[in-house]
Amino acid sequence: MADQSKLNIRLHVYDEEIEVKINREDEEYYRNAAKLITDRYNAYAQAYKGRKSEHVISLMTLIDVALMYERERLHNDTAPYDDVLTRLTKEMEEVLGSSR
Repeated sequence: MADQSKLNIRLHVYDEEIEVKINREDEEYYRNAAKLITDRYNAYAQAYKGRKSEHVISLMTLIDVALMYERERLHNDTAPYDDVLTRLTKEMEEVLGSSR
């Protein structure tokens, strides 16, 4: 019996067609990722075609996408807020506990 949660799709990334087997619920993410990579690669290719190799353009694209990811990851880091909430909760529990 075939796994109904999996889906075979073809992604167009720059000048390549790539077949991937993915979770159905991730299809939009994969398609958006392929478009992002293609758009960024096209921008670098237009700016550096003839001056940089395709390999270097690919690496520049990877760095660009990874930089976007890192900025977003750090922007969404909730650890500092969790630490403050934990400390405040502890202080509140100590105050409430001593007043009983």
